[in-house]
Amino acid sequence: MRILRKFVSWEWMLIGFLIIEMLFFRSVSRVFSNLENLLYSSNDFAHIMLAALPLTLVIITGGIDISIASVMGLTSIVLGVTWQAGLDIFVAMVVALMVGVLCGLLNGILVTNTDINPLIITLGTNFLFAGIATGVSRTFVASSYEGISGIPSKFTRLSHEAVGILPYPMILIIILMLIYSIFLHKTRFGRTLYLIGTNSQAAYFSGLNVKLITTIAYMLTSLGAAMGGVMLSSYFTSARADLGSEALLPSITAVVLGGTSILGGSGTVFGTFIAVIILGYLKQGLLSVGVTNDVSQVVIGGLLITVLVAKNLFIFINQVQSTRRALRASELSERR
Repeated sequence: MRILRKFVSWEWMLIGFLIIEMLFFRSVSRVFSNLENLLYSSNDFAHIMLAALPLTLVIITGGIDISIASVMGLTSIVLGVTWQAGLDIFVAMVVALMVGVLCGLLNGILVTNTDINPLIITLGTNFLFAGIATGVSRTFVASSYEGISGIPSKFTRLSHEAVGILPYPMILIIILMLIYSIFLHKTRFGRTLYLIGTNSQAAYFSGLNVKLITTIAYMLTSLGAAMGGVMLSSYFTSARADLGSEALLPSITAVVLGGTSILGGSGTVFGTFIAVIILGYLKQGLLSVGVTNDVSQVVIGGLLITVLVAKNLFIFINQVQSTRRALRASELSERR
């Protein structure tokens, strides 16, 4: 029974759902019958994964960051402008990533030093970063719609080549997922994140540096969004201020679907990883069988509601079972 309980978790349920989803679409669509093509198609939602994985850390603290989409656009246009100014494309990439980290630093400082809800703060910085990106684009780019094209092929290879059948973006994502998981579950940093999400006051009075840890979480999230912006620039072979504009809702959806409580205090990076894959391939599968994008959004929304209801039922059943075990243990101790 103890062995079985290890497999009765939300993450394993998501894996089971993913297997069912893949088998279903494989039976109705040829696109899902080729593993190499399937792995390559994951590049379509790699930027969402890069943003959603560290966003899990912020939501575990009880916070939220809705500026990630504008950080992607800002990072992309900074990459293009600095490269156009004469920097090597990879040096420009480092500069763009540093801009992303600074965005996260600003979010973290504002969240930890004010009593304003993180939703309001990051809503404001979302407009701020988007405005800066648009301003930079209009100042330095001839056509904001077309963006900056002609990016060197050595950079575009980042999202178009693979090691064997595993694309470069997926290799990066797997490495980051492992790093974030280790930080979250094997270090004091991760334990502090959970404690902040459960009771920030208790964390503070325990002598933990709540402000620093929270700020680092926001910086990692913006760095992930910046990586997403860089990856999109490589994928589309151009830099534009509007890249990643649709990434916010899928990223938050993936984190919640992956089992992270929106109120903070619980969640795993691995759950988010599986959830992004489920949502990404679900959308691609629906499109491959002729479902329009508008209808697929309705299906995904309905699925999310259904899965979250199932999750709450799963949590309730676990709580009932835990209570029963505790009562039985108490009765046995009293008899002895």
